[in-house]
Amino acid sequence: MATQSAEVVVEGLKKILISEEQVLDEEVQAKVEMLIAELQGKNHRKPKDPDARKLDRGFHHFKTNIFDEHPEYFSELAQGQHPKFLVFACSDSRVSPSVVLNFKPGEAFVGRNIANMVPQFDQTRHTEIGSVIEYAVKSLQVDNILIMGHSHCGGIDRLMRLPDHTQTYEFIDEWVKIGLPAKKKVLKEAGDLPFEEQLTLCEKESVRNSMANLLTYPFVRDAVVNGTLTLRGGYYDFVNGSFEQWKMRTKPCH
Repeated sequence: MATQSAEVVVEGLKKILISEEQVLDEEVQAKVEMLIAELQGKNHRKPKDPDARKLDRGFHHFKTNIFDEHPEYFSELAQGQHPKFLVFACSDSRVSPSVVLNFKPGEAFVGRNIANMVPQFDQTRHTEIGSVIEYAVKSLQVDNILIMGHSHCGGIDRLMRLPDHTQTYEFIDEWVKIGLPAKKKVLKEAGDLPFEEQLTLCEKESVRNSMANLLTYPFVRDAVVNGTLTLRGGYYDFVNGSFEQWKMRTKPCH
């Protein structure tokens, strides 16, 4: 179907080139010919648009300065991954955990979503999150799960403003409700504080809420009880350039 669609477009462009009623200047004609070549898979030149060049430059920098400089390391990674961390971070473009925490390739298995939330165990909902946790714990046998919150989180802001009928989100509003226990606690304990301070408190409390939710996963709970897995919380403040962390305290088994 995609090939047929491309052929239709190509034929239409060819008609433009040979039309006697339309005289094309050289620049437009060159662009049409280049588009035809791309649709036919004949143009192997690098893309011209600036976003594609950004991607090319980024990979070239990685390839030249990292990949090619450490062939033995990447050869080892090609045989398999053995990360010590599973990190849940926000999708926010400012809080890449590999950059902020200086993880090398292979050191962290990463899941990212709005407001770095982890829902409670449920085999019928949010299975993409459950599958990340399950693979990291059962197959990769990570030593740590880190939930990394951050300052000025748009997801937490939305959570704190619910219900808000001035703007509708088909997915986000339902998703951030995972953090309702954190919101409830903040409003109860700090409801008289300015909204911005409540946001900061909720950003951190939501991390703790997700850490607690992790224990609803049987394989996580078993690993924690057995002492093979540590649950950690973290908070990255990109305004002040600080990072704080804590870990869940578990009662010893008797």
